[in-house]
Amino acid sequence: MTFSIVARDPQSGAMGVATATGGPVVGSLVPHARAGVGAIATQSQTNPHFGFDGLALLTDETLSAQQVLDKLLADDPGRDRRQCLVLDRRGATAAWTGSDCMDVAAHQTRENVAVAGNFLIDAEVLEAMLAAFATAGGALEDRMLSALSAGADRGGDRRGIRSAALKVYDRQPYPAVDLRSDWSETPVADLTRILAATRAPDYADFFESLPDR
Repeated sequence: MTFSIVARDPQSGAMGVATATGGPVVGSLVPHARAGVGAIATQSQTNPHFGFDGLALLTDETLSAQQVLDKLLADDPGRDRRQCLVLDRRGATAAWTGSDCMDVAAHQTRENVAVAGNFLIDAEVLEAMLAAFATAGGALEDRMLSALSAGADRGGDRRGIRSAALKVYDRQPYPAVDLRSDWSETPVADLTRILAATRAPDYADFFESLPDR
């Protein structure tokens, strides 16, 4: 019932999650990320503990994205109803689509990017997302929004799309980008408009005035 992308910018090290669904408030439980640590999307029958526990595991630099995902799944008796994407600080990705996720359910992984969806129009939604991410320009958040828009344009969630969210972390412990449209006819377009508003001079000047830590 949701389609998502996790991605990392290999130049800056920024990483994040973008997600959209046919239900409300997808941003409350699906996307998780932490600066310098990793990014996780947990969906289908969402297990929010995957986000919190997964990021805690990813703080151990000896564990890869796949090892973290394996640990999360091993401890979850409901794993067959889950879908999860994991991205580590090095850009390695791992994904899981349980056998009881609603069709069409699939995932694809690449270095620095992975996508997954369930209850999709078809698997071409994921192909469209990867292609858009690969060809889009701009900052990581722009490329992720391009991917989300491409997924929506290809059909996305079979029920339609009513909420969307985008989180990106760079060097600071707080998110560089944290956007949500919780219930809308045009949630992905809403994120694009909100992102543009955050780039207005008055808003940008506030964050540029904060000291590095």
